[in-house]
Formats: sequence, C-alpha cells, structure tokens
Amino acid sequence: MKKIHGMMVLALALMLTGCKGQSKNANISAGMEAVQALDYDSALASFEAAREAGEDERLLYRGEGIAYMGKTMYGEAAEAFEKALSLSNGRVNSMDYDINYYLAVSYYKQGETGKAIDVYNAIIALKNEEKDAYYLRGVLYAEQGNLEQAKADFDKAISLDKSDYDRLIDIYNVLAAEGYRETGQEYLQSAMDGGTKDMTNFEKGRICYYLQDYENARTYLEKARGESGYEAVLFLGKTYETLGDNNYAISVYNSFLEGDGPNAEVLNQLGLCKMETGDYEGALANFQSAMNIENNGMMQTLKMNEIVAYERIGEYQNAASLMESYLKSYPDDEEAKRESVFLQTR
Repeated sequence: MKKIHGMMVLALALMLTGCKGQSKNANISAGMEAVQALDYDSALASFEAAREAGEDERLLYRGEGIAYMGKTMYGEAAEAFEKALSLSNGRVNSMDYDINYYLAVSYYKQGETGKAIDVYNAIIALKNEEKDAYYLRGVLYAEQGNLEQAKADFDKAISLDKSDYDRLIDIYNVLAAEGYRETGQEYLQSAMDGGTKDMTNFEKGRICYYLQDYENARTYLEKARGESGYEAVLFLGKTYETLGDNNYAISVYNSFLEGDGPNAEVLNQLGLCKMETGDYEGALANFQSAMNIENNGMMQTLKMNEIVAYERIGEYQNAASLMESYLKSYPDDEEAKRESVFLQTR
C-alpha cells in the first residue's frame, strides 16, 4: 500500500489530546507518554495497569489502540478503537471523532479501504462540514483510481476553507503521487488565477514551486526569506537545487543556520543537498546534528538518511547495524525492509 498523505499526521496531532490534566488516570497518562517516546510495549503495560486500577476505560482502549498502531498490529488497534467507541454515552463529542479517525487509519493499514471509507462516511453524516474527513476520504478515492469522487471530496474540503493553502498543496501532492499531477496542478493554478492579493509571498512561492514555475518561485521565496522563517528558506533552497545550483542552495541553508541557529529540517535538507554533490561525510554530519536537536519531530527521516549516508560512504556494517535498530522502531517501513535485505548482502 502507498503511504496515505495527511492521515498519519492527523493521527499524531490527535494523539496529543485527550489525556492531559487527568491525575486520576495516572497509568493512562504514563502510557501516552510512552507512546510519544515510541516505547509501545511499556505503553501497553501501563494501559494494563490502568485497567487493573479501574481507570477510564474509554481512554484506556483509545491508548491501547494507538500503541498497537505503533507496533503495526492494526487488527488489535481496530478492535481497541471499536471497544472505545462502544463505551460512548450516546452523545457524539470530539473524542468520538478522534477515535473514528484512528479507526479509519487502522482499517486502511490492514488493507480494508472500504471500511475506512465507511468511517469517513459516518463522520460526514454526523458533521457535514468536517473538512478533514472529506480530504482523507478523497485521498482513499484517489488511491483507488476513482478520480471523479476524489475531486468531489477535495473540492468540498477546499470550499470549507478556501485560504488553507497547506491543504491545497497536500491535495496536489496526493494527486501527483497517484499519477494525476496535471489535475493537481489545476488546483494550484486555479488558486493563482483566483487572485493572490491575500496570499503571502511564501504561499505564492510554494505554489509556483509545485507548478514548476521556478523563476517566479525564486522571486517570491527570496522576498519571503525574512518573513516566513525556515520554511521559506527550505523552499528557496530546493528551488535552487531544482535549477541546478546546489552550491547556492547550500549557501542559503548555511546562511540561515548561521543566523538563526540549529534547525532539524534545514539541516536535513542541507544534508540531502550535500549528498547530491557527493559530500557524504558532510551530509552525515548534518543528519547527525539534526538528530541531536531535542524533539526535532522528524527522527524517522533523519535516521533513514543517516543510514543512506553511511551506505554512500561505504560503511555498510554501520549502516546494517543502524537499519536493524531502525526497523525495531519503525517496523512498518516496507522500503526499509527491502533495503535491509540489500545491506545484508554487502
């Protein structure tokens, strides 16, 4: 199965809600902290302790479901979320929506796309303006090759928040990944044609970047450089990379880091750019520097890039050892599993 854009990001955002400020559910809180630390076995142990202590069953099953998702045990996750939903008092509230979004992901990850769509149907039936449900259902339709229904859902999601340019770009990325790049670009071009006076230079620059209008992207992003922080720097650098000027892109990244200090995403992109120039040692140093930033939010990406850098350097034993550790933390990464097989032959 291809990755489903936005779905897991949404789930991670929801994961941080629902358990804080409840001292009477101490084991559940400990379990959620373990989940955030990717220590899913400890999390499950905490949730079992919560069961024995008589803590909130609904939160308990929700937490277990999230932990099982982390362990890629999606059947068990779905069962836990279903139990959590069965404990509803009959009045639909924010936690019902929260749990249903997780349940849809669990179904999807088991290959039960139809069931996931049914969940989004149910959410929309209860809350007709739930833009995330329209978007995520559209993602599934796009993956199935049902472009007409995907577009209908994307159109609805856009209509509910016309100034959400992040979502617009997400839609483009989904369509491009599924072979509908031109359709995705139509959405972006329509936004530009509709007038850009309410867009920031960063938003215009990003849209031009995805429209492959790199000259205008560069112009807008240069203006945005002092307005939108590291994100504008990332896209400006990537624009120069695409235009074939890796050395200037490196200078863009380095200039930001010298002025603003360490930033995991900029360091990661700097490392990727250096990889393109053949500076694998420099790239490795950048990835490792980013990993040392606390709560960097992209450890999985950085760990994989570190492995690739060691491969390029020719240190296959280090790469293989790191890959073994990586797969323990991220067992759902099919591409990494294939790469692990390659490393074992080196």
